[in-house]
Amino acid sequence: MFNALIVEKHADGKTSASVQQIGLDRLPEAEVTVAVEFSTVNYKDGLCIGPGGGLVRNYPHVPGIDFAGTVESSSDPRFTAGDKVVLTGWRVGEAHWGGYSQKARVRADWLVPLPAGLTTRQAMAVGTAGFTAMLAVMALEDHGMTPGDGPVLVTGAAGGVGSVATAILAHLGYEVAAVTGRPETADYLMGLGAARIVARADLSETIKRPLEGETWAGCVDAVGGAMLARILGQMKYGTSVAAVGLAGGAALPATVIPFLLRGVNLLGIDSVLRPYADRLRAWDRIAQDLPIAKLEQMVQPATLADLPKLGADILKGQIQGRVVVDVNA
Repeated sequence: MFNALIVEKHADGKTSASVQQIGLDRLPEAEVTVAVEFSTVNYKDGLCIGPGGGLVRNYPHVPGIDFAGTVESSSDPRFTAGDKVVLTGWRVGEAHWGGYSQKARVRADWLVPLPAGLTTRQAMAVGTAGFTAMLAVMALEDHGMTPGDGPVLVTGAAGGVGSVATAILAHLGYEVAAVTGRPETADYLMGLGAARIVARADLSETIKRPLEGETWAGCVDAVGGAMLARILGQMKYGTSVAAVGLAGGAALPATVIPFLLRGVNLLGIDSVLRPYADRLRAWDRIAQDLPIAKLEQMVQPATLADLPKLGADILKGQIQGRVVVDVNA
């Protein structure tokens, strides 16, 4: 028997989450059984711990879209007992039982080897948020962004994606302008390497002009909505915005003018179904370009028992940095 966070739906349609003991026979069928060591908390996890947000198909359910641990058994030749592995995405923790458990059983196709130089705890300090941040940085670089081009904007900078993006970009030599609506996070963001803080209110107001002064050489945007529309009109000629989230809404009240007159690129970043080769490239870059000391500054430790509250907190925008869940604590 082992511990897992079980979310149950009741007759009135409401859900509840609690730590329970279950056996291996409860785990879904798949090729690889993993002894989970660490997981983390993302926005999707908050939805799945709580009302589900349309992500959870069947109850009872074990959330946790990320985990890292050690292979216990595998019927796939790519993995053997003792291998250290990482999982992010593939709708694990949503449609398939996830990492808020001391054991998980998943498809071999969904796993990647733990990158050299990282521990399982550090991999979960990165998690989907950091993996997405690195994909965004790589996409901007693939479209020509270099450190000498000018300031790079990071919106939602105190969140998980924004924190890692800020640390990576600063480490690579970029001048990072960090956008936040929480003034109390300014010291935290400057500690991660931000060169300056931009108040969310400075960018959240919708204006009628489709173009403003050319300001930003790149942008990692976790907000979307009216802020993204405003930022598109402030991008330098031929630069790009990597869209990674929609904390400010899914609508985009913009015009095509920035694309037509300034050649701005809007790059969509998906981390859930990313091909294996892209995953390896991103994790190799994370091990190389994310300063571990900065990563530690982001970490808030937690246990399985803490997850119901943390799930509610992240939905309210009250989580700073990265939560690392020790499922065995």
